[in-house]
Amino acid sequence: MNRPIVRVYGLVVLLFALLVAFTSRSTIFEASSLRSNPLNARALLEQQRIARGRILAADGAVLARSVRSAGGIYEREYPRGEEFAHAIGYSYTNLGQTGLERFRNAALNGQTGTNLQSILDQLQGKRPRGDEVQTTLDPRAQQTAIAALGEHHGAVVALDPRTGAVKVMASTPSYNPNKLLASGAYKRLTTDTQGRPLVNRATQFGYAPGSTFKVVTATAAIDTGQFTPQSELSGRNDLLVSGVPLGNDDDESFGEITLTEALAKSVNTVWAQVAEKLGKRTMGRYMNRFGFDRKPELDYPVEQMSSSGEYFRGRILPPTSPRVDVGRMGIGQDKLEVVPLQMAEVAAAVANHGRLMVPHMTGRIIDPDGRTVEQISPRTQSVVMKPSTAADVTGMMEAVVNEGTGTEAQIPGVQVAGKTGTAETQIGAAINNVWFIAFAPAAKPTVAIAVTLEQVPGQGASFAAPVARQVMEVLLHD
Repeated sequence: MNRPIVRVYGLVVLLFALLVAFTSRSTIFEASSLRSNPLNARALLEQQRIARGRILAADGAVLARSVRSAGGIYEREYPRGEEFAHAIGYSYTNLGQTGLERFRNAALNGQTGTNLQSILDQLQGKRPRGDEVQTTLDPRAQQTAIAALGEHHGAVVALDPRTGAVKVMASTPSYNPNKLLASGAYKRLTTDTQGRPLVNRATQFGYAPGSTFKVVTATAAIDTGQFTPQSELSGRNDLLVSGVPLGNDDDESFGEITLTEALAKSVNTVWAQVAEKLGKRTMGRYMNRFGFDRKPELDYPVEQMSSSGEYFRGRILPPTSPRVDVGRMGIGQDKLEVVPLQMAEVAAAVANHGRLMVPHMTGRIIDPDGRTVEQISPRTQSVVMKPSTAADVTGMMEAVVNEGTGTEAQIPGVQVAGKTGTAETQIGAAINNVWFIAFAPAAKPTVAIAVTLEQVPGQGASFAAPVARQVMEVLLHD
């Protein structure tokens, strides 16, 4: 009799242990994944009763906060309206979350601990409160960027190249997150296929980078030792590249010129020759170091970021693909689609002596008692080039601003290093997507920037460089 009873008792204990294990798994160990599941309506309803933490600018200005309404329900409010809409995003029960609101949702909702801790807090009568997120964003520079972009569709990204801190992330046209719940407002935004105001042009759906990509080609050329800034090549117009004549801007022809002159004057045929001599494998290696062919490592939702690189039928191609025309890729044409954040990282890597830092918008996370619970420290993403290469490329980019196509970016008393870019979008109509990337002060850079504008009747030098200059002036004097 004793043995069967012991067996039954053992079975009951085993079943009870399994019950505890499975319930603990779902309620404690996998609590965060359950909370983040968009199909979990209970989690969404619970969030309405949580005093979600504020999101702050670098200077402490409030970018997002929760306001308590009737019935103890909290609603999100965005004091700066359209200014930070794409960077901060929005958080609404019926619309979901985007931007930093989504990426830092757990901290903002005070759910960084375990579900067991939440239960203990409730037993002690503690009201759920979220942590604050202080960003690295600069309100004055952000305002300047949006004003400078004006009515154009475009984007500006500015980084501190020493740390990777994002100082500006502006995209136009924008939207006011405070008005999303108004009748029909969200639907109107989602069906606006012309302006696409919900799209963050700084991180999504790239553009041909034009001649700004020549900085990548120059880096690979010099870092491998195959070329120097004084190496000379023919700048003849209509040079054959992949069997097809390639033209320079305004069909201008040059004799033998140095790489420094070729960058300053943005001579397509010189840089196409350089890319062909380097080859696809070498170009691909340096593109990878800069962060191409994968999504940026930004603290931002991955579904709101696009990979930069060569595309074919909506899919990214490796630079070694037979479909890639390496000569035209080397001058920012072919099938390249690149987001402004990526080109800001290109400028930042050169500025930081060849070391690319992981970009981040979060500065620190602060609990309801005012204690810093997480400080975001600078981290190296990759070593792109030797410091000597960075110095050489910096000198070449200085020539662009001093005497080349980028003179519109000059700042009195400050040496700027930069590169213009123009990608033709309407053949024969002089309507282009234009670019400018830069950093300053060139000797000890504290800001790196990328600017792009869509569908403008001119060159990057005329439209994008002045925008970059205005934003850099603010950041350099903050």
